[in-house]
Amino acid sequence: MATQTLDGEIMVDRLDDRRLLAGVRTRRVFAFLVDYALILLLMVPLAVVVALLGVLTLGIGWLLFGILFPLTALLYVAATLGGRGQATLGMRLMGIRLERLDGLRVDPVLAVVHTVLFWAANAILTPLVLLATLVLDRKRTLHDLLLGTVVTRTD
Repeated sequence: MATQTLDGEIMVDRLDDRRLLAGVRTRRVFAFLVDYALILLLMVPLAVVVALLGVLTLGIGWLLFGILFPLTALLYVAATLGGRGQATLGMRLMGIRLERLDGLRVDPVLAVVHTVLFWAANAILTPLVLLATLVLDRKRTLHDLLLGTVVTRTD
């Protein structure tokens, strides 16, 4: 989106460069698949810990199995997407990152909220999450629109 300064000069937002958005939808889908494979791998040692904890607590620790996947996924997202690179490992592999429209860094809290909104949107509006990228500016999803974020290419 172009904006005009006080002296009449027109500035173009770098996020309007189509090269930053080329192929982002496809890359997001593959990054999602890679990330969830990694989360499943991370769950293996955590499941062993929870199983041992369940034995030590006479079964009470096994209640943690109910929240093991979401907890693992949220910790993974907070550490990677909310970290310096502003991208999960799958996103880095696919050459994309999450950016805020206001130019600030993505922090762990925003990364977790972004993920929770993604899960909620998929639970309620499954096909609309990806279809929204066809009509929204900068190929954003519904949760990107709500949080003022955009996914761009890094290469």
